Formats: sequence, C-alpha cells, structure tokens
Amino acid sequence: MAKCDEGYLCEVCGQDVGAMVDSDLYLRYVIGRVDPEVLHTSPERHLRCVPSLSQYIVDEKFKPIVCEGVFDKRQLDPAFVAAEEGLVTRGWRRLRELAHQDLPIKDYPLEEVRRAMRERYGD
Repeated sequence: MAKCDEGYLCEVCGQDVGAMVDSDLYLRYVIGRVDPEVLHTSPERHLRCVPSLSQYIVDEKFKPIVCEGVFDKRQLDPAFVAAEEGLVTRGWRRLRELAHQDLPIKDYPLEEVRRAMRERYGD
C-alpha cells in the first residue's frame, strides 16, 4: 500500500487519525505551535494519545483526560493552567468548526495565530 493510501497514522498507537477533531497535529497548528512550513512533515497523533496537551481541553463535548507525572496540570502553576486551558480549548472548538467548513488550510488557525503568521510571513 502506498504511504498516501494509509491515511494519517498516530505515531503513538499506530491507528488511523481519521478526524481532524481527534488530531494533535491540527490542534497544535490551529493554536500556533506547529509552523505551517513543517505541517506536512510533522508526526500525527490522536489527542487522546497526547495527554500532556489534551488535558487542557475543557469542554462538555470532550471527555476529560488526566496526564500523570511531571506534566500533570494539577501540579502546575494555576495561571499557566488557566491560560493553557483557554487556548487549547478554543483551538479544539475551532477544529470542530472547521469540520463543517471548506476553508484553505492557511485559514485554520485561531485569528491571533493567523495575524502573527501574516506578520511573520506576509499575506
């Protein structure tokens, strides 16, 4: 089977990441943590396979994730946790919106991320 026929396989569990709302890679892109220049070469993972990020999604439509160990948000600075929860949750909600839209990939990120990208790369 050709690599392009395999879909996007999670580097953690090896299963297909079939939906954008389950994608760690696209969430990180939407919130500005993956540069658009390396999006196509970055590894894909299910959100549930990356608890260090997905623990910050706080939404009734997302089953909470607990991250054990040094990255457990319960052990981190509350101000940092609140900021991460705000950003990551908004990013995940953006992924849910994108699932119902037909936009160019450059328009996927949150508005403040798109603004920063325009400043960095031009329009």
